[in-house]
Amino acid sequence: MAKHKHEEHENHERWLVSYADFITLLFAFFVVMYSISSVNIGKYRTVSESIKAALNPLVNHSGANQVISVGEAKPALQGRNPTDAKEVMIRRIRQLAQVIKDKQLRDLVAFVTVVQTINGDIVITIPDRLLFNSGEATVRAEALPFLEGLGGAILEMNRHARVEGHTDNVPIRTAQFPSNWELSAARAVMVVRVLSELYGVPPDHLTAVGHADTRPMTANSDAEQRAKNRRVEVVILEQAPPAPVLQSADETDISKQSTEEVSSSASQPGPELLGDGRLRTP
Repeated sequence: MAKHKHEEHENHERWLVSYADFITLLFAFFVVMYSISSVNIGKYRTVSESIKAALNPLVNHSGANQVISVGEAKPALQGRNPTDAKEVMIRRIRQLAQVIKDKQLRDLVAFVTVVQTINGDIVITIPDRLLFNSGEATVRAEALPFLEGLGGAILEMNRHARVEGHTDNVPIRTAQFPSNWELSAARAVMVVRVLSELYGVPPDHLTAVGHADTRPMTANSDAEQRAKNRRVEVVILEQAPPAPVLQSADETDISKQSTEEVSSSASQPGPELLGDGRLRTP
């Protein structure tokens, strides 16, 4: 009589193996999460101050809880000879060199140049290292006394000023500054904001312009020349720029009517040149 083979019993507990592996992975995951959840207070404070400096570039971040006082507007000097303005500015910058506490920045003041153009404008060329860190547009807290003195000189002469940002030809591609255009414009805007919001220069007396690397002082052939091209120029204007002329309602109607007349005349057929050289008018 043939022996019957015993049927193999199906193992219904194989899921325990997968379940155990899953639980092990979850345990390892939570262990890793717990290990990185402990906060380093020192690093957290550094990151927090960096974020505050980026979002509030006009606040003093030197570490001391000091309030930056807004400069009071000084009375304009009446009857001053325009040719003396350059000497006034040079004397003021020399005084500023003694106010800055940071020795490295104080040495950079020596590279600030003052030139008076033929039309009477005063061009103050400031190295970017005096005002900004590399690739940034946040004004350094140590450079605020320099800008305070510069704002006082602008108020003293009662002139308009144009702030121009310049870079070298090395391209910058960051999330904040996709190109040198954004960097140069942002630096000019930040200088204008400091002069107007902190030191009382009237906003309507200031203009911000970004030139990127389109107006170099020297060729960008080496690091020294590129450093000269990275600068901020404050142009103190001899003559105030003309105020924009607002168009009245009557002038707007006249302009609209003239445009309509030109459009209607353009739609009409013009004279046609015949084969024998004569003109045939409609």
